[in-house]
Amino acid sequence: MEKLTRPTGSGRSVTRRAVLDGVGAAGIGMMAGCFGGQESENVPDPMSIDPEQACDNCTMIIGNHPGPAGQSHYADPTAILDEDRPAQFCSTLCLYAFTFEHERESEPAVSYMTDYSTVDYEVDDSGQRTVISRHLEADAFGDVTALTMIADSDVEGAMGKSIVPFGDADDADQFQSEYGGETYVHDEITQELIMSLMG
Repeated sequence: MEKLTRPTGSGRSVTRRAVLDGVGAAGIGMMAGCFGGQESENVPDPMSIDPEQACDNCTMIIGNHPGPAGQSHYADPTAILDEDRPAQFCSTLCLYAFTFEHERESEPAVSYMTDYSTVDYEVDDSGQRTVISRHLEADAFGDVTALTMIADSDVEGAMGKSIVPFGDADDADQFQSEYGGETYVHDEITQELIMSLMG
């Protein structure tokens, strides 16, 4: 099993680029004022996902599979889920597939995916597939609009091919240089891309 040695926590150095990225993202968020029709101060925080929770897109048990997970918070989740809770997903592909399927009914106030810049992740290449570790705690999730995503790399998730997100673009670059794939941001993710990865 291969473990990335990227430091985390209080000992982690902060690069000038990371600070500028954060300041820029904050400025854009203040100018935009809202996301998905919700005032920014009313956007809910990410929550921890119960490992026994079934994916709201494909029904697989989320904790039984590797790779990035996701959650989407809707203003009226009962209109889509028949339950008053966020939609929860076993993979980034399922999050996007669900969002595209329901976009005419409602768009999420905010969606979160595993942010691999915030966790000590492992890439396991000891089996038939190369997979990345799963992290379901609330502080492992980042807003999709602030993530740099690597799609179709050599590293897989719950649905096979995956989109692996990073809050730090430098971390995404490092991952891509080692495992390949293409770089995207949230606004560049299309239904066609998701279907090609799930196909």
